[in-house]
Amino acid sequence: MSLSGKSVIVTGAGSGMGCAVSRRFATRGAAVACVDVDADAAEATATEIEREGGVALAVEADVSRADEVEAMVDRTVEAFGGLDVLHNNAGVPQRATPVEEVAVDEWDRILDVNLKSAFLGVKYAVPHLREGGGAILNTASTAAIRPRTGLSAYVASKGGMVALTKQLAYELAPDVRVNAICPVATDTPMLADFAGEDLSVEGMRETIPLGRLAVPGDIAAAAVFLASDDAAMITGTALEVDGGRDI
Repeated sequence: MSLSGKSVIVTGAGSGMGCAVSRRFATRGAAVACVDVDADAAEATATEIEREGGVALAVEADVSRADEVEAMVDRTVEAFGGLDVLHNNAGVPQRATPVEEVAVDEWDRILDVNLKSAFLGVKYAVPHLREGGGAILNTASTAAIRPRTGLSAYVASKGGMVALTKQLAYELAPDVRVNAICPVATDTPMLADFAGEDLSVEGMRETIPLGRLAVPGDIAAAAVFLASDDAAMITGTALEVDGGRDI
């Protein structure tokens, strides 16, 4: 599954799944723009890629802001000469909270970062992606398929991501393929932020038939496949990387 010669943007690249995906893309030959709201984290991922012999660019951007997303795309195209893959991966968690206790500002922030950001990325990337028959990957969640207690805003954002993926796959065909990845609970620093009175990390683990949490490398492997030419006939799917959670 070679990505040689391809230019890729990964948002939320400073840690967790985004870092793993960025590094895996680079090992397959892609030039990777590592985007994160935390400039130091983006730089750390890019530096690690370069240390391993890859090509990377660190980009600081708040993906909920249109001007910063447009600049992110422009900077990548200028640096790499084009754009082949956009991975809308940036996201924020929601601590398990009864819906009537969810603050309006928190709802807005989660929807802005987890869903609006994908719209903005696509809006500014599509003209470049059309030129070479590119691909879009969206990080959704198993929560979009089997919701959990107290995650109303998060589930809404990830359910919207799956629906947006299918709409874009239809709208952008045959020029651009669009797919989503639906990770189960993944062993990253963000995972503990989902815990609440009725939702624990161990409780999440117990719902997974394969008996373990996902790790970032599981998501990276799926992303490389969907971005590669090996997935040339796959568009509009929401791939469950879930250890059987959604059975």
